[in-house]
Amino acid sequence: MTQHSPAPSAWRRIQTAWGLPDLTGKGRFVTANLIDSLGNGLVMAFTVVYFVKTTSLSLVAVGAALTVGQLLALPVPPFIGLLLDKYGPRTVVAAGNWISVAGFIGFLFSHAAWQIVLWQFVVQLGSNAFWMGNSPLIVLVARGVERARWFGFVRALRNVGVGFGGAASAVALSIGTVAGLRAVMVVNVVSFAVAGWLMITFRGADTSEAADAGPAEPKPAEPGRAGGETTGQPSGGYRTVLKDTRYLRLVAANISFVFASTVIMVLLAVYAADNLDVGAWIVGVLVVLNAAMVALLQTLASRWIEARRPVPVLVLALLLNAAAFVVFGTLLVLPGWAVIAGLLIAMVLYTVAEILSSPPTSELSVVMAPEHLRGRYLGVYQMSWSVGGAFAPALLTALLEGGAALPWVFLTAISLLAVPLVLGLDRRPAAMSEAAAPAGDVAPVEQLDGGPVER
Repeated sequence: MTQHSPAPSAWRRIQTAWGLPDLTGKGRFVTANLIDSLGNGLVMAFTVVYFVKTTSLSLVAVGAALTVGQLLALPVPPFIGLLLDKYGPRTVVAAGNWISVAGFIGFLFSHAAWQIVLWQFVVQLGSNAFWMGNSPLIVLVARGVERARWFGFVRALRNVGVGFGGAASAVALSIGTVAGLRAVMVVNVVSFAVAGWLMITFRGADTSEAADAGPAEPKPAEPGRAGGETTGQPSGGYRTVLKDTRYLRLVAANISFVFASTVIMVLLAVYAADNLDVGAWIVGVLVVLNAAMVALLQTLASRWIEARRPVPVLVLALLLNAAAFVVFGTLLVLPGWAVIAGLLIAMVLYTVAEILSSPPTSELSVVMAPEHLRGRYLGVYQMSWSVGGAFAPALLTALLEGGAALPWVFLTAISLLAVPLVLGLDRRPAAMSEAAAPAGDVAPVEQLDGGPVER
């Protein structure tokens, strides 16, 4: 007699229609990500003014101190990778939140430039630990089901959180009192402490890491388990990572996305005001358009992405980025009436590329890595974000100083050059060394090559 599974609930049908993953039992994980995103939104829009108002330092001195603190954290990801392999992502993510708490407490008592450098380094260390651990934790949470949706959902959640955090910081800054600014920092301390507790007590990622359908994949170590429990798996280290040319191609290709991600923060306002001679209002419109598109369309796009192999999606994202940068550059020769329309078109192309690129790059960075060396692999992958994010502002502004079209030519070129780098990344070579491909890594990548991860 045929048995029929129960019809999905109305809420589950809504989740499916909007490309949302199944959130059942994942409340702590989702809440912790939202808190972290809100906190990051506060920090990005708030820290510089906070120190200008609460110390006697100049704006230039504060900016320099914050930059030095971030630069000191550049070599940190490889060390975090070792901790990921030893203790698992859940512990590292929780620790990252608590390290950030220590940094924010330090901010409350900072009055000299060296103190700002020190505590900014600590905050950046916590942020790196959180984001490096979050991707493999998402794989654990998804258990091989709706993986692209989970990456897209966390990306959308981060965008919404950063937006609301930035708005909250604007309200705090409008109040303007030192006591009010310190109160916001205290709220950040408490919220990150709560986020760390939510992560460390979350039990939705303690079983099989991916639960992929592949029959050959054994159960990896639990994320909260201490290191040294990789019985039967081959040893390896960063030398193994640096010999894995396929993974290094992903890291190199990601640099183009890292540079692209800095366009709004570094180039857009200066380019529009100084070279296109348009009102400052259009920059605000473009930023809101970008944030709204990501928040509203990221999960829907993830539903579309999950049914496709990641490489064609990444190629499409790179080509859309290249098209957006071409449009940005050609605005220099367009009549004034066409510049506004051109900016809107370029921003739509740029944002769609951002939406398409985030889930597959995040997913590939995890599933291409052998499970027993996943932390070390992610340490190398994170370096593309750390180094690219550090050098992009200086390089792009120097190019803009040399000629208004130069940064767009450069961004177009690296987007196109990244296309051959990503081709074939989701195909496993016929022969791989045991050191680079332990048995626990077989199922995820072969599934990616075979079609959608789940249907």
